[in-house]
Amino acid sequence: MAQEKQNEDIRQRMLNVQQMRVGECPSDSPWIRPVRIHYQQDGERKDWDVVRAHDGVSIIIYNTSRKKLVFVRQFRPAFFYTFLPEKHGPVDLQQYPPTMGLTLELCAGIVDKDKPLVEIARDEVREECGYEAPAKDFKYIITFRYVSTSVCKHTLFYVEVTDEMHIHPGGGAASEGELIEVVELSIPEVKEYINSEEVQSPPCLLYGITWFLANKPEHCS
Repeated sequence: MAQEKQNEDIRQRMLNVQQMRVGECPSDSPWIRPVRIHYQQDGERKDWDVVRAHDGVSIIIYNTSRKKLVFVRQFRPAFFYTFLPEKHGPVDLQQYPPTMGLTLELCAGIVDKDKPLVEIARDEVREECGYEAPAKDFKYIITFRYVSTSVCKHTLFYVEVTDEMHIHPGGGAASEGELIEVVELSIPEVKEYINSEEVQSPPCLLYGITWFLANKPEHCS
């Protein structure tokens, strides 16, 4: 009940988006660093524009007490932007309601601390989902790199939790302005979601679910 109440409160605050406008990205952004790469390939001069972003971690979380996978839902301006016309200026939030920017994701975070990746993963599970899990319970899955225009390195972990590890409702770090819903889905619900015609999720979630279904059959029957 506490989780549901918090999710309702966060959803209301999450969708309280006003006075949105699209403008130029400053060159001194702390989050992304755009560059243009010039090179020669097979005797031909080429250019490629790249945006380097922070490296990150994501965690597949399975609650063995509830037999459910644990995800997070957030308002993502970048995802919301995919629905907008490509122009600068104010955004009509009646025509483009903030609900269009909600995504379902794995618990995740950027690597911005001088700590082992598993400890950063632990912090994110605690802050976003409210579970206190020991480092030894985290299983390293894979490290991959996003390619094309946006580039970064991403590491995926898996952890099993229980209701006894749930120390608070989660919701993200309030000091950082995070507004995060905690979403629990049963295995049938997860399968139905990834078989939808279109999902509001990044590829990392799809890979994480696919890995879980392939490697944890004892939890999928």
